[in-house]
Amino acid sequence: MSQLQPQIQLQETAETLLNGQEMQFWLDKAVAWGQAERPDTQKDTSLHLRRLSSYLQQLLTHINDMSSTTETMKRQPLLGQLLGRLCWNPCVTADDTSRGLLFQCLWGLYSENPSNAVERKANQWIRKVLCQLATEEDDAAAQALMKHMGVPPKEYHLRVLRKVVASLQENIGKSCSSLGNISQRCSCDNILATSEACVPLVTCPEAAPLIGALLQRPAACVRATLSEDFLDALSSAYSSQGLSLEEQAVVSLWYHRLSSLEEAVLSLLESVMTNKGSTSQRLEQQITQSLLPKACAQHCSIFLVVNDIFRSVLKKAEENERVKSLIQTFTSCFLRELALLQKCLSLKAFFPQSPQSLLVPLLTLPSELPQEAWRHHLNWLSSSLQRLTEEGEERDEDSSRSTRGHHRVFETWFLLVQCAHWVRVTLQLLGTSGPEDCGPLLWLLTFYHHPTNRGHQRALQMVHAKEAWGHLHCLFSVSARPLSPDHLQSLVTLLSPQPKQPSLSPLLILSLLVNFAVFSKQSLSGSTQILQTVVDRSGLVDEAACVLSSLELRLNEGSCLSSDANRVHLRIEALKNTLTHMHAAMEPC
Repeated sequence: MSQLQPQIQLQETAETLLNGQEMQFWLDKAVAWGQAERPDTQKDTSLHLRRLSSYLQQLLTHINDMSSTTETMKRQPLLGQLLGRLCWNPCVTADDTSRGLLFQCLWGLYSENPSNAVERKANQWIRKVLCQLATEEDDAAAQALMKHMGVPPKEYHLRVLRKVVASLQENIGKSCSSLGNISQRCSCDNILATSEACVPLVTCPEAAPLIGALLQRPAACVRATLSEDFLDALSSAYSSQGLSLEEQAVVSLWYHRLSSLEEAVLSLLESVMTNKGSTSQRLEQQITQSLLPKACAQHCSIFLVVNDIFRSVLKKAEENERVKSLIQTFTSCFLRELALLQKCLSLKAFFPQSPQSLLVPLLTLPSELPQEAWRHHLNWLSSSLQRLTEEGEERDEDSSRSTRGHHRVFETWFLLVQCAHWVRVTLQLLGTSGPEDCGPLLWLLTFYHHPTNRGHQRALQMVHAKEAWGHLHCLFSVSARPLSPDHLQSLVTLLSPQPKQPSLSPLLILSLLVNFAVFSKQSLSGSTQILQTVVDRSGLVDEAACVLSSLELRLNEGSCLSSDANRVHLRIEALKNTLTHMHAAMEPC
């Protein structure tokens, strides 16, 4: 009992001090200081600052010991009036210690989840005081102080803003204090109040460090939530380019705000779809600069959202090559960022809907395998893809399981689209293959361009694909001199879609043609003549140039035989020059 008596006496003394004459004394002082602008008033304020700081520290302790703002206001009905007057006194707020204590008292009064009218009104008042303290320029007391000190208004308010930001930033760096004592108010409650205070400051460059610190604060406590208004303001300012954030702060904003992430992905999609003249190099640059691949590598949840958007877009535009190119390039950039992080995360976490047996084989890059193993790897992929799609399409015939079957086929194809580096290797090998071993490679290529087996037409598409490959094989045969007009015309016919007939994708034939021209043993002059004749008659000069440009970019990633590298690049340059001259000749004078 004797040990408890000093604590009880101390508590009673503190409550008497806070509830009695001391509170009235400081309120009278605050009123007097705010009603006069004389030098003697400022002198009196300065003389009392140390004692005022001591009293504010007691107030802060008292506030933190209360269970709620309602209880605090019930015990201290004059508290809000005192804090409000002190916050508008420039002599008080100019003192670092007093200003910091004032802010902490306000944050301590802020209710994360207001339960009644008193707490809601207190929250509104606290936000107003904090915001105006940082941005208001018409305060009479501040004007008097500026005049007395000879400081221009803009400079004064910038100083105040920087001090507010510094105080807020110092506070959010504090560790969670609710772990040791359940009854004690958690310091993380201040995070919500701090983010609320930042709403009008989101476009101020001076507030950038504070915004970054709020966004990147580890979520160690469920109470350390950010204000919805704050996240809305940030998202709006960033999307309208009215806010400059560091890379990691942008990633954190997307992590906290799903709508902001979705807007960034849709903006990238719109940019790619509207920029028809974009090269493969420019597309990769756009994607990298968007920061989305880096964000996806850091947060699996972000990747799942981005991937789901791509999935939805592709379902509606499965034949849009620009969309497929975006998805392929994005996945490549993402895998590169993931490798740089060296995280021990399961690929299944990033690709939960993909067929797991194909996940690692498809995500493996060609450069990670010996080149002599490429054909065997692709033959295995082709047979696995064929088995999975046939099983899925069999389920489609059963009405009770058709949805699952269609979904499985789509997810198989979607993964192939994401990992199109193996499709490019397929094209390269088809340019150097013989008739006896091109079947599995042609099936994989046909499935890539015609994933939906509408009306069971894939068998017919395979016939067309073999026909196109046969014409190309004959044309690019070293012994084929002179060029066969029949094979040339047949290719042009296949490149021209026939009405009311299932036709092969022109891009499939064009990709085969370009890869034959680059990789076959045919002479450069012969290859150039074939390419020039076919694309000229079919009117696909620009499309061929795009395929060639994409091939050149991807060859730098390791999907070219090292012994042929120099020869291949020389042929690409020559073919590019030919197509450039053809394009120039087609331009109107």
